[in-house]
Amino acid sequence: RMPAGAEMLFDGHDLSKWTGDHLDQWTVHDGVVTTGARVYNFLKTKESFGDAQIHVEFREPEQPNPPINPQYWGNSGVFPMGLYEVQILDNYKNETYPDGMVGSIYSQFPPLVNAARPAGVWQCFDITFHAPHFSGNTVTQPARMTVMLNGVKVQDNVALIGATVHGKVGVYAPHAAELPLALQDHGNPDSHVSFRNIWVK
Repeated sequence: RMPAGAEMLFDGHDLSKWTGDHLDQWTVHDGVVTTGARVYNFLKTKESFGDAQIHVEFREPEQPNPPINPQYWGNSGVFPMGLYEVQILDNYKNETYPDGMVGSIYSQFPPLVNAARPAGVWQCFDITFHAPHFSGNTVTQPARMTVMLNGVKVQDNVALIGATVHGKVGVYAPHAAELPLALQDHGNPDSHVSFRNIWVK
């Protein structure tokens, strides 16, 4: 249930509050928005946010013949400020590197526990995000995140090392105090991830 004062970003009807370079890749059907899984791209909110409580419900694609690469099992992500990734992946019966599994701060912090549900079942992230603070080029306060996956705490107020970068440790670069929230379309054909009930406070 959405708390008082929260803003519904996707209620199942349309993407009027979103934009992106490949908006046509995302489909809305039966109250759900799903990635095209063809082109690596991001769906971004038109509005910008700093400190925020973020609620995202997602569903992994069922895969009778899952790919060899464990990172292709429904890979997506939730990016507060479009920069700091909470990983989405089907890890119900799929092992991958710890800081690349569902509920990880990607390439930085593995989840405290694997709270994944099976593919085809709706799951839920509740993310408390604190934006970083800068003085000139210096980080005076790192970004921090607490993440609940399916009601289980998987990140406990962790101080992020920097922005998310694949394959190496990210660094901070000064940016605006508020930036759009982004959802990732990983672009590989095994990652038709669906979303519903996205709100922010």
